[in-house]
Amino acid sequence: MLRQILSITGKPGLFKIVSHGNRSLIVEDITTNNRFPASARDKVVSLGDIAMYTESEDLPLGVILDRLYAHKEGKAIDVKALKDNGGLREEFAAVVPDFDRDRVHDSDIRKLFSWYNLLVAAGFTKFAEDADEEAAEETAEA
Repeated sequence: MLRQILSITGKPGLFKIVSHGNRSLIVEDITTNNRFPASARDKVVSLGDIAMYTESEDLPLGVILDRLYAHKEGKAIDVKALKDNGGLREEFAAVVPDFDRDRVHDSDIRKLFSWYNLLVAAGFTKFAEDADEEAAEETAEA
């Protein structure tokens, strides 16, 4: 599921792949449903390809988002209040206690919380893909 959700550098928000165009992707903003082409010049990153550093191993973003959803019981996070009172790291540590405090920056946590809010507002409730779902997608693509 997260493989179809994209972050595009220079454009606020998250986008869903709708189709493939000639040398571009047709994407749709998950909040406004506006469609536009993302060209080959745009830096596009799938959320399914992102992981965050921990002390033991890199943790996929889907797993972190599932933990965050369970921790917050599906409610939005007030990122501005956490940033103002310095609680970003404490809130993130409640979800991922062994995150690498040297390599995970406040801006990474802020971006994660913002993405979480966008995804929850768009109706997403499950983020990590099961191994069976991934195998089915790979078979369908082949």
